Amino acid sequence: MNGTAGSATGSASCRFAHYFVVCGVDTETGLEPDDGAGEGFEQSPIRRSFKSKVLVHYPESTDRNPFNKDAVNMLCMPRGLSFRTQADRLDSQFHSFTMSLDDGTRSYGFVHTFYEEVTSPQIITAMQTLYQMHHVERHSASSASSPSSSSSSASSPSTSSMDSLASSLDESDAESLVGVSACLGCAGSFDPARDTLYVSKALCILTPLPFLHAARQFLSQLHQAVASHTAPPLPLESYIHNILYEVPLPPPGRSLKFHGVQGPIMCQRPGPGELPLGEYPLGEAFSLLGVDNMVQVLTCALLETQVLLYSQDYQRLMTVAEGVTTLLFPFQWQHIYLPIVSAPLHHLLDAPVPFLMGIQRRDGAQQSSLHLPHEANLCFVDIDNHCVEVPEDLPMFPDQTELIQELSEVLLRFGLPPHGGVITKPAATSPRLSSLVLEDLMEDRRNGNLGGEELAVLERLQALARRCGGGKISDGGKTLGHVFEEEEEELKAAKLNIQLREVFSGRFAAIFGRYEEFVIHSTLDLDSWLSNREGTFSFDKGSFLSVQPAAHLHFLSRFLETSMFSSFVDGKVISRWADREPLQQLFDNRLERERLYDTDEEDSRNCHYRKCTSLFESAQDIERRLLKADHTAIHPHLLDMRIGQGRHQPGYFPKLQADVLAQGQNTNKWSSRVTASRRTNPKRSTVAEHSGVDNEQRLKHTFARKNLRQSKLLDSSPQAVTQTHREFVDGLLSECRLKTKRMLMERMGKESVELGQGEANITGLQENTLIHGLCDLLERTWGHGLQLKQGKSALWSHLLHYQAAQGKTETPAESPGSDQRTFEDGSLLPRGSILHDMRFIQTMSEGLSEVGQARAWIHLALEKKMLSQHLKELLTNQELLRQLYKPHAFLLCEEEREQFLFHLLSLNTVDYLCFTRVFTSINIPYRVVIIPMKKLSIAMATVNPWVCVSGELGDSGVRQISKNTQEIFFQCKNLGRLSTLQLGQENTGLLAKCLIDCVMVYNEITGHTYKFPCGRWLGKGVGDGSLERVLIGQLVSPGGEEDAGRWTGTPPELASPSQSMRTVLGSLGSRSRMLSGEVQEDMREAANNLVKHFHKTEQERGNLTVLLCGEGGLVLSLEKFLLHGFRSNRLFQRNVFVWDFVEKAVVSMETADQMGDLHGSTLTKGPPCDSLCHYVNAINASPRNIGKEGKFQLFVCLGIRDWLLSQWLPLLAECPMTARTYEEGALLRDRAAVHSLSRILHTLNEFTVTLETALVKGVDL
Repeated sequence: MNGTAGSATGSASCRFAHYFVVCGVDTETGLEPDDGAGEGFEQSPIRRSFKSKVLVHYPESTDRNPFNKDAVNMLCMPRGLSFRTQADRLDSQFHSFTMSLDDGTRSYGFVHTFYEEVTSPQIITAMQTLYQMHHVERHSASSASSPSSSSSSASSPSTSSMDSLASSLDESDAESLVGVSACLGCAGSFDPARDTLYVSKALCILTPLPFLHAARQFLSQLHQAVASHTAPPLPLESYIHNILYEVPLPPPGRSLKFHGVQGPIMCQRPGPGELPLGEYPLGEAFSLLGVDNMVQVLTCALLETQVLLYSQDYQRLMTVAEGVTTLLFPFQWQHIYLPIVSAPLHHLLDAPVPFLMGIQRRDGAQQSSLHLPHEANLCFVDIDNHCVEVPEDLPMFPDQTELIQELSEVLLRFGLPPHGGVITKPAATSPRLSSLVLEDLMEDRRNGNLGGEELAVLERLQALARRCGGGKISDGGKTLGHVFEEEEEELKAAKLNIQLREVFSGRFAAIFGRYEEFVIHSTLDLDSWLSNREGTFSFDKGSFLSVQPAAHLHFLSRFLETSMFSSFVDGKVISRWADREPLQQLFDNRLERERLYDTDEEDSRNCHYRKCTSLFESAQDIERRLLKADHTAIHPHLLDMRIGQGRHQPGYFPKLQADVLAQGQNTNKWSSRVTASRRTNPKRSTVAEHSGVDNEQRLKHTFARKNLRQSKLLDSSPQAVTQTHREFVDGLLSECRLKTKRMLMERMGKESVELGQGEANITGLQENTLIHGLCDLLERTWGHGLQLKQGKSALWSHLLHYQAAQGKTETPAESPGSDQRTFEDGSLLPRGSILHDMRFIQTMSEGLSEVGQARAWIHLALEKKMLSQHLKELLTNQELLRQLYKPHAFLLCEEEREQFLFHLLSLNTVDYLCFTRVFTSINIPYRVVIIPMKKLSIAMATVNPWVCVSGELGDSGVRQISKNTQEIFFQCKNLGRLSTLQLGQENTGLLAKCLIDCVMVYNEITGHTYKFPCGRWLGKGVGDGSLERVLIGQLVSPGGEEDAGRWTGTPPELASPSQSMRTVLGSLGSRSRMLSGEVQEDMREAANNLVKHFHKTEQERGNLTVLLCGEGGLVLSLEKFLLHGFRSNRLFQRNVFVWDFVEKAVVSMETADQMGDLHGSTLTKGPPCDSLCHYVNAINASPRNIGKEGKFQLFVCLGIRDWLLSQWLPLLAECPMTARTYEEGALLRDRAAVHSLSRILHTLNEFTVTLETALVKGVDL
């Protein structure tokens, strides 16, 4: 974001400008070729770049902002020195740059580059010698040389340096330059007898705030004074001294007028309630890219992808970069920010961290000529061609369509096209403003605010305006109309800026209006908070997301994981102990103000898009300040200079007198008075001291958060480059540690939720976001120091090289599971190698890009708990690593690489279903194995079984298993997480029976194993006589069946009731051991789980079948209730089945009804009784042989679905059969217990229950 000015303690921190700098050719050291420019010697010397130097800078240094000579030189002249002759265009250029300081603030540089005639004989001779050498070499190299070949070499894309000017020419200039060169026929030639040699020189001022217009005007006026034939009124030192030492920063909310060489210059600063200063023209940025593209670039910046800007013009790079960071308010960009990256810094494109950088397009160069190691998560912005390439699956900004519409309306009001690609020229000036300016001057005269000189100027202005409507040329070379036009344009740009920024600010206020409610304040003091920073959650992300509109979740879940959001929340937490950061304070104040006026309490999930209402008030404040200055700075005045200094030579920037510029001279009564008042203001000093304490706390926090020093990035020395990449390596390792820890904490916290059944959607969403972050981290890690790449994904490129190196590419991809499976110790678990997984991803019919394939491979490896192992195997090929990577790459740092893999290994402690749930349309091979009880396995020979597997995404259909086999292998569309399995057999003969222990289902791709416990007979005349069972599954961790019960960090989901449970229920010897209190508690718990299930939002719910039929589910709890206090088993066969009692009760009801006598019971005939009989008869009439247990399960499920179960229970309790069947203390004979249970079941009637097809198939109601 924009740098904030330092506090008012040091004199430098409250000055308008910190430094004045001149860069150019150093005649003493002569010409040094600029090796970093990447140009060859086939280029004519006059077209080559040479090293520039900082010739002078004033003052020597300031306390808060020490002068960084190399960095300033590199940013003032990013392409080095540029030479020209009189045959070339000698237009001056303007560009700006920004430098980030280590404390997070920024300073801004404004550069005016012009051409000055070379007078040094050594430089002219050196250029002549270089040209002659070049001429000889070129002739000897090619006998067929011709003038045209020389001109083509001057403009060919390979040499790519036709103009080496610090701020490159825009396209129209470049084209005309090519034209001039071609028509001369000898472009790039130099003969001192015939040609005049010119060299670029840069004038620069460094300011603490982005005063773009004022700085540009000051430098432009300074250059005009140098170029003018008449000397300026005062020596140039007077103007430079004035801006450095006598022009203060305007106070917040005020404007300031100071004087350049040729006229007054205005600057202004927003007040405390307004958005921070941002003068870079957003209108131009939107016009260059278009609204849609600009919103996409902003989305990329908010999600902290890598953003690379590309343009021929340095100022365009700066305009777009500053535009984007300005629109982030109230958030701040936390990573590398270098809008201008000169050639020596191109190694930073390797940076494996988010960045916002800009590089200059060389003439004729295309994007393909750039070596970009990171493209998987890169937003590439080609400004000159008005196009933006964003990363795959970039989420849409919340309410993006409405936002684009609102922004377009603002642009159209100012006459700019919203679709972009056009730079509109300013419209004709309106006479209103010129009259306003004159009115202001007239008012100043009336108030006695004008001196004699200014009065004379005013009278001349009025006379000019009257005589010729502003047509006469003023001394500065501009018409009066032109001056007014510039002022009008500046005002228009400022108003457009503030309106566009208010629109975005309004959007963030709408999205994060209630963010403070979700900030978690956990610790009591700052030090303990800082020391536990990594382990504490400062923001309740899940709760925040749960109240957001569903369409916004994809964007918001990723945004909440960014550094800029974390930093914003940290600022809020720290504000308990220190002053809030100014931006946060401003945002919070705005939110409070909106709450006062906004009485409309809308649910944030359903609230409508509201346009920004404060556009015009914000623009009015700026208009008021720009039209009338609140303060006027001291005028430039004569300094105490030596005689003969400051002599004017048209066209040459003079050698400045150092002693008068090295420090401020208190020659003026006003400046001494200001200094004195500042010295003796005790109130101010205590405030400063107090803020110093806060700053200390803040800095402690800032440095705890940032590990990359921004100032070091601008150092291009080999030692500094090595150190930078060393820091990148440490940063990647630290990020991996934090990401894996965060994934584990998130996952562990949710597993208890899953036990209460079901994966919450917000949970799933956050999990997907974290896994997306892991994919991004792996891509950046594999892209660091990469020098050889196929496609856009660095990781997939490495995998492809590895695949080729293993020589496996010629084997056709066979169906997984055929002979790809290896078995260990007779275990039935598949083991997939790294190449096996790759081949499956390559044969998936999803049409994935390289980036998509890499992500799919990561998802699969993570789900298989093989990610760390696969990557370790990939990195064993050292020879391949050395071919693909530069020596500084992360993957070649052995110790860090091992630690990185170790952190990834920790993810094996939790279960992920990320591949299964993301790639839902692919075909998956499954293997189903029926495991009979060991002693009776021979009985399988008589059974002819079939299975039907169901999951969250569908079912497999009935699959017949061949006789005498216990397994079947089939492929079908991904079923998702498996929930139920229907197991049946065709044979109805008395011999066809088998005691099934469980059924195992293996997913051959992900290696997941599901166990469906059964523990019951399948066959006629044994057990409950069932020929078909519905089993409930549980996921067991990979690692062999014998490990299946071992704890792996994820509690198993509830499965079908086991054999032991059935035994407890069935044997009457244990019925007395069932305590009535426990039974009732189980019943309440089962019902409570169902209520909780339905109170979650639809996407958050888990598997309902598990809650109904699984262990601890409703069916089993009700069965326990009905078995409590059974008299004896004389009435029935060996085992007791509740269904027998239900059937007999229904028969007795029907019989009693026919006889018209209910034995004096209180039971009355009515709809509940009819429905009970109807449902029981329908279940018995079903063609499915599901046995007595299956029928009771179906009875309960249908009763819950159709809201009848709570009515049936009292009927069963009052049935005459009950007294004969149950003991006195049985729960079914306890009126209070029955009434209580009936009430509990009645609470479930408000929910709509949808049952799986596997449960209700074949029942005709």
